Amino acid sequence: MKNIEIRKYDKIIAIIFALFTLTFILAMINKDFFSWAWARHHNILSWYIRPLFLIPFCYFAYRRSWAGISATIFLLLSSMFWFPEPGMASEQVNQFLQVEIDYLTAPWGIGKILMTLVVPISLIALGAAFWKRNLFFGISVIVFIALAKILWSVVFGGESGMSILTPAIIGLIICVILIYLGFKRSEKNKKA
Repeated sequence: MKNIEIRKYDKIIAIIFALFTLTFILAMINKDFFSWAWARHHNILSWYIRPLFLIPFCYFAYRRSWAGISATIFLLLSSMFWFPEPGMASEQVNQFLQVEIDYLTAPWGIGKILMTLVVPISLIALGAAFWKRNLFFGISVIVFIALAKILWSVVFGGESGMSILTPAIIGLIICVILIYLGFKRSEKNKKA
């Protein structure tokens, strides 16, 4: 009964978190806020937890919860500043983050727009895969996301782009294993 009551507010909660996400994106235009958040993004703990947000994202897509998907996206974006600014980041991390900041602040052309659209399109594909309960397609999209992030990082960041290799691979392995196990368990429970 409680699940039905919560489902009644699903779209309203989703809209609230979508507004939080939009507010966060608009706040990033403010140079002071951006500098504060970006300094905390140097803490590589945020690099390790960010891929793990694909787990609840897939879970909520499987459960067909717009609120859960929307909340997960907001938490994913805001996680860049959850951890304190590190006392000292490695030179490789600093160089790579400089590459990212240069990319974000460079003029927007058709190539950059198309490349940036890969992020929301891949999340839509991932959500659709688990909404339709297609494990193979979902895992394929997760692997694509990880490989695309690694490829982008190395192509644009060169040697400094290798700094994301360990967090990306560890995140990919954890995501694939937990999503696979969770999916199989959910399917088994549905049949029981």
